Amino acid sequence: MKYEIRQRYSGKVLFSLETKSLRLCLEAAVKSRANLSGANLYRADLYRANLSGADLSEANLSRVKGINYFRCTPLSFLKDQIGKIRAYKLVTQDYTGPYYRTITYKIGEEISVKGVCKDESLQCAEGISLATLDWCMKGWKKGYKILVAEFTAKDIAAIPIATDGKFRVSKCKIIREKDLKKLGLEKE
Repeated sequence: MKYEIRQRYSGKVLFSLETKSLRLCLEAAVKSRANLSGANLYRADLYRANLSGADLSEANLSRVKGINYFRCTPLSFLKDQIGKIRAYKLVTQDYTGPYYRTITYKIGEEISVKGVCKDESLQCAEGISLATLDWCMKGWKKGYKILVAEFTAKDIAAIPIATDGKFRVSKCKIIREKDLKKLGLEKE
C-alpha cells in the first residue's frame, strides 16, 4: 500500500512510500532525512516505531531530523508547568503496573525510581509511566484501577515523540484512586 506523509496545513506530500504500514513509512522518512516539518501524524500509530536514527539530544529537540518535536508531541507543555502537576497511573488489581510489575503503587506514598530512561525516541522504557486519563481508560481491563499521581516538571524524565498520552517521570506521589463508575468503566 502507498503511504503519504502530508504537511499539516497545506496538505503537500512531504514523503511517500509503498510499504506495509504508516509506521514503516515514517521510519523510512526519518532514515532518509526527509524534511517532515509540519507533518500531520494525527492518529498515526507509532507503537514499536524504530526512530533510532533520530537525534533527540536536548539541544536539538525542536528539529529532530525534520520532525518538529513540539508539533507532534502536545504533552511537551507539561515541561513548562509551575508547581504540582497531576496525571494518571493505570494499575492492576494488586496495584502494580500492567506491563512491569516491579513497583507497588500505594495511595499517599511517594514513589521514586533511579536510572530512568530519558530517551524521548522510546515510547516505553525504565521509569514511572504516567498518562492522560483517556490513555488509561483505553488500556483499562476489568479489575484494573486508575490512580491520580502528582509530580513536578523537574520530575519528568521523558515525553516521547508523538506519544499517544504516556510519558515517564522519576518520582511521583500517589494521591487517590479514580471512581471507575463515574468514568463509565464499571456499572453503577
